[in-house]
Amino acid sequence: MSNRREFIRRSAALSALTGFDFQKVTGSDASIDLCLAYFYGVQERKMELQKQMGITGAVSPSAPAMAGMPDAKPWTLEAVTAVKNAFAQRGLRWTVLEGTPQLDKTKLGIAGRDEEIDNFITLMRNLNKVGVNTICYNWMPVINWARTDMARKGRGGALVTAFDYDAIKDQPVTEFGEVSEEQMWKNLTYFLKAVVPEAEKNQIKLALHPDDPPIPKIRGIARIMRTAEAFKRMIEIAPSPNNGITLCQGTFATMGEDIPSVIQYFGERKKIFFVHFRDIRGDKWHFEECFHDEGITDMYKAMKMYHQVGFNGPMREDHVPTVSGDSNDHPGYSEYGTLFAMGYIKGLIEAAKKEMKA
Repeated sequence: MSNRREFIRRSAALSALTGFDFQKVTGSDASIDLCLAYFYGVQERKMELQKQMGITGAVSPSAPAMAGMPDAKPWTLEAVTAVKNAFAQRGLRWTVLEGTPQLDKTKLGIAGRDEEIDNFITLMRNLNKVGVNTICYNWMPVINWARTDMARKGRGGALVTAFDYDAIKDQPVTEFGEVSEEQMWKNLTYFLKAVVPEAEKNQIKLALHPDDPPIPKIRGIARIMRTAEAFKRMIEIAPSPNNGITLCQGTFATMGEDIPSVIQYFGERKKIFFVHFRDIRGDKWHFEECFHDEGITDMYKAMKMYHQVGFNGPMREDHVPTVSGDSNDHPGYSEYGTLFAMGYIKGLIEAAKKEMKA
């Protein structure tokens, strides 16, 4: 440890003389790009609060309706340009596309998937043209993010989202019947083989989000992205600097994974393209999301690991409790709850940076 610190001190001195950012190369000073998510169109108060926090990055689907173009196809150049401009006009940068156009046919491997893939490739080409280089997508068809309670009372009466498997375990299969793990892996392979080469051509980072909750199946449809080992397998299907992950800490925590170890493994391989920094209490069968300072993860150790592996990418706070005085119209995205979360995260970043430089 002492040798490493001495190396960093000497490197800092050398960088002062040469102008070369030596510490960034060694991974001791990660450049985390903090962002907020916009899944409900233009939210003027949230945008003002964001700028007051000193954060300019925005995460959003291609939602042309927010720019007054409800009929535009989200993968077109017209649409992505309009969305980028909608943020830029408010002093924000559209950094990550999260919430892709329809991919259910692709995930299920049914008729129409090639058209969806063509649209996805068109989207990548057009995002490249407007300067958005990261896509967060998932492999959960029909039933996406699943919670059984959107207003459970948490600390001090704040409202949190929760999941209890017992509440859904007896629900019938969907109209698509039983879809096996083998089929889901086959469909994912088909997708990756088609889109990863195009991602390379267009300098797009494909960041796969884990299944949330990470349980074996819901209503007959297998959920395959539910362990760290599954992500290792996914990366090997299409080895590429453009094929990586969204490290959603809350979901990996419900898997029972050790978060700093997960960050270290994927971070050292430069496979973390996007981070959802949140936490939970419980396990994959029964859990609730919570304030960032009361979950099962050592959040400071997690933040230090991002710096140790030299993570240089976008990070957002993800789901937060709805606090007193705010609306629960959008569970998990309380604007006031976000203030607490981002203040906590910024404090962790500052502390981690100072410790790494000590």
